[in-house]
Amino acid sequence: MEQQRDNLIGEALSFLEAIEKVSLLATINRPVLIVGERGTGKELFAARLHYLSSRWDQAFVKLNCAAINENLLETELFGHESGAFTGANKKHIGRFELAHTGSLFIDELGNSSAAVQEKLLRVIEYGEMERVGGNKTINIDVRIIAATNENLPEMAKQNKFRADLLDRLAFDVITIPPLRDRKTDIPILAEHFALSMTKELGRDFFAGFDKNAAKDLLDYHWPGNVRELKNVIERAIYKTPSDEPITTIDIDPFDSPYQLSGERTTQQDSDIKSESSVKAENTPINTGKFQPPALPLDFKETITSFEVDLIQNAMKQAHFNQKKCAELLGLTYHQLRGYLKKYQLLNNK
Repeated sequence: MEQQRDNLIGEALSFLEAIEKVSLLATINRPVLIVGERGTGKELFAARLHYLSSRWDQAFVKLNCAAINENLLETELFGHESGAFTGANKKHIGRFELAHTGSLFIDELGNSSAAVQEKLLRVIEYGEMERVGGNKTINIDVRIIAATNENLPEMAKQNKFRADLLDRLAFDVITIPPLRDRKTDIPILAEHFALSMTKELGRDFFAGFDKNAAKDLLDYHWPGNVRELKNVIERAIYKTPSDEPITTIDIDPFDSPYQLSGERTTQQDSDIKSESSVKAENTPINTGKFQPPALPLDFKETITSFEVDLIQNAMKQAHFNQKKCAELLGLTYHQLRGYLKKYQLLNNK
């Protein structure tokens, strides 16, 4: 299913159930909490909730709590009066007033302070607020849609989030499934992002994914979810000639033999390392003559240990360039990636 307006795409049952819940909640005027990992599309779900509601023709205002300094978050939400604090030279209208008669989407709510949470509770309970530095009560008609990737019930147990505010925000909760739990949607989303990027680049057609690339997409666990998938697909499209299918999935854009270590080196150190690198490139992997270990032994554990040592040795000699490492080991790039995933060596440098 594709929603052209908000780009919510998917056919997995868990995803469709979340979409259906949005449609039901849109008909009633209650606060809603959207829960999901980063990159799952919480803002898109919030927008769908607003535009399916009776407030669709009113303002849809957004605020990401994680993007605002804690000291400024209160004034961004509730506004402030002139002279409320040093530098407040004129009155500032906050997001609640801007969203009056519409909806306010508050993202990453777990980052809000105790003072902000207390004011939010008052708005939800009584529909009224005061600007920072003011004493005039302002009546507000706003539907609050909050979102988080934190475990708010657990934070409430630890007194890091107000339990009474959580009760009122969570009239009902929409939980967005992570991409790894809706694998059937990965090819659908990949095709959508590929076609969009092809059009953006002004190309005539998209040649598709070959079977190795398609398998890589399904095998990866996508910690960054749909946002990460979009970046990966768009990167693959622009790197591949327009008349060729995608054969390689470049998951990590930082993967490079020249990746920064964070350590400062002198010119002399650099010269020594460069000389060593030249020697290493012309030196075959030295694993020594294989000496059978003493018996009895754990066969699987021994083989695993040997393969890991061999791969790590080759990766060091290849300066952590995976394509060069694969050549040193007589493997294809995809075979090496399989071993790296199997032994969890992708980030082990």
